[in-house]
Amino acid sequence: MRPNSIDSSDPIDPGAVDFSPPRQYFAGTMLSTDKAREQILAIGRMLAERQMVAGTDGNISVRCASGRVLITPTCSRLGDLTAADLLLVDLEGTVIEGQLKPSSEMDAHLYLYRKRPEICGVVHAHPPHATAFAVAGVPLEWEAIPELVALVGPVALTEYAAPGTGQAAIALEKYCSDHHAFLLRNHGLITIGQTLEQAWQRHEVVEHAAKILLLSRLLGEPTKIPSNDLTRLHELRRSLDRTLTSR
Repeated sequence: MRPNSIDSSDPIDPGAVDFSPPRQYFAGTMLSTDKAREQILAIGRMLAERQMVAGTDGNISVRCASGRVLITPTCSRLGDLTAADLLLVDLEGTVIEGQLKPSSEMDAHLYLYRKRPEICGVVHAHPPHATAFAVAGVPLEWEAIPELVALVGPVALTEYAAPGTGQAAIALEKYCSDHHAFLLRNHGLITIGQTLEQAWQRHEVVEHAAKILLLSRLLGEPTKIPSNDLTRLHELRRSLDRTLTSR
């Protein structure tokens, strides 16, 4: 569906936002600030509606075409945000536009953008099934589910970092160069993408996989995908990433 343009002052219907171009996982190059605002508001609502956040949990950011980062404010409900609530910051965290205070996890977002110049979207939330693994300190058996291998890859389980203190960036350091998803121990999930849409879809994939893995434990131990198909799925993921990078 390709809706008409949306006035940034109007409430955003997540189902009406144009993640163009329409090919899944390939949403194009860096967004304008206006388009980034639309996508952040839409994804914030979807996180709330799908109960991946509660209260003022979670934060979202986009690296815009200007090179600056649009990020959600602290102590705000992601499902209730307006375009005016979002903040534009530089890669050092200086606020360029916006009246509110940036997310308390801004340091982790900016760290990822500095270390991974190809990524343009970061989503952090507390999806219950994935976060259960983080709270229990149990790694996700990511090589048991083909979609997780092909679309996300390894899911890191980091050391504990006190939320809102800037320590999350330190916890990410060991894994940030070659992972797209990070379970922050006792905290929640961070996913990144070359577009915000890709970061959001990876969030969905990890949470759905975590639910399946928890249920599979009622029947027995999750089983790893046969090695010959794992090789194919790994290459598929690398091919998807190369295709998007070349656009």
